[in-house]
Amino acid sequence: MCGKGLAADLMFSESCKVYNLHNWRTIPQIKNLSAEDIESVETAARVFPFKVNAYVSEHLIDWANGAEDPLFRMLFPHRDMLCEDDFAALKELIRRGSDSEIANKVLEIRRRLNPNPADQLSNVPLFRGKTLTGIQHKYRETVLIFPTEGQSCFAWCTFCFRWPQFCRTDVMRFSGSSGEDVCAYLQEHKEVSDVLLSGGDPLTMAPERLSRYLQALLSPGLEHVRNIRVGSKALSWYPQLILQESFVPVLRAFEGISAAGRSITFAANLCHPRELQNADFQNALRRVQRSGAVVRAQGPLLRGVNDSAEALAELWREEVRWGIVPYYLFAARDTGARTAFQLPLLRAWEIYRSAYASVSGLCRSARGPVMSCTPGKVQILGPGSFNGSKALSLIFLQCRRPELVGRPFFAEYDERALWWDQLRPLTEADREFFC
Repeated sequence: MCGKGLAADLMFSESCKVYNLHNWRTIPQIKNLSAEDIESVETAARVFPFKVNAYVSEHLIDWANGAEDPLFRMLFPHRDMLCEDDFAALKELIRRGSDSEIANKVLEIRRRLNPNPADQLSNVPLFRGKTLTGIQHKYRETVLIFPTEGQSCFAWCTFCFRWPQFCRTDVMRFSGSSGEDVCAYLQEHKEVSDVLLSGGDPLTMAPERLSRYLQALLSPGLEHVRNIRVGSKALSWYPQLILQESFVPVLRAFEGISAAGRSITFAANLCHPRELQNADFQNALRRVQRSGAVVRAQGPLLRGVNDSAEALAELWREEVRWGIVPYYLFAARDTGARTAFQLPLLRAWEIYRSAYASVSGLCRSARGPVMSCTPGKVQILGPGSFNGSKALSLIFLQCRRPELVGRPFFAEYDERALWWDQLRPLTEADREFFC
């Protein structure tokens, strides 16, 4: 028994090894990259967060594909995350070795990358004279909580829309708010039925601490909070964590939530079928499922990663095969590395529709493509016509204004539009949806 425990701990510590800009050249497989690829990573990593661990490096990336591998693109910064002018200017400053000029240029670039997408700062509530920076309350029935200890990740995704959380920027970081403040806020907002622990990744918290956080949501006066969600990438980026005995308190908390008659959802961010095709992932998934948590999957459609109907269909089939509910397919956000990952909305819809048509009904719970934008979550329903005019049909799945949810509306047909702010109402009747 002791031998098995020691072996498990050793596996855990080896997989836990972290690589960043300062030591990433010690990854053995880097020899598969060209000098140009290495320069690409080291230039882009000055602007964007960069952290991978030994598990993803050794088990998820197909190094035979080099920098073109989809999982490599999801994890390692690369040159098309920056516009050509910024990449060239930053590369020259690095060559000259001017630290102060590099720092100033990096900050300038970051400020231009829309570090506050969808006007997230407006979601932060003022409560009893205090700004609760650890809470976002955008939709009437849903509150997001950002525990301070959970504002890191096991590896940083290149496409992450919360990239400023992990950079030194002058943008407010979403974290903090004491447990007492969170509970008091929820007690006064009886309209809230859903609480989502977000980040970063809440599973980077000490398991005992995360367990107490979850148990607090069952406190007297919070009976209206019926649905608790934990958003995490741990299943695919670091499944060994979930397989450790130290994770048991979190699983017990999941069980306690179910026993109390509430629902517990593990919201897994999954983008590529390879993330699921690993024994560690599958064993960790079973452990979460046995705790009573429902696992739902969501993730963005990313150019160069999963932008084909075949890749999406395989992803959904794998999710359903392992008992995961496909939930959202997001359009890549208008922030950070958008130049590398965004697709025209109509192209995103074409990929989604083709994948949707090729799978069984169990896979068709995935809703998409969805823009999580300033007014709410907008699903692109596809092209059509209205009174003889070509149009783009849309619907709010969530909205700051609940009265607009579920009502189809139209935008002018635009094959080049990448995001909500590039769309225009088709008619006067559609204008209220764009206000």
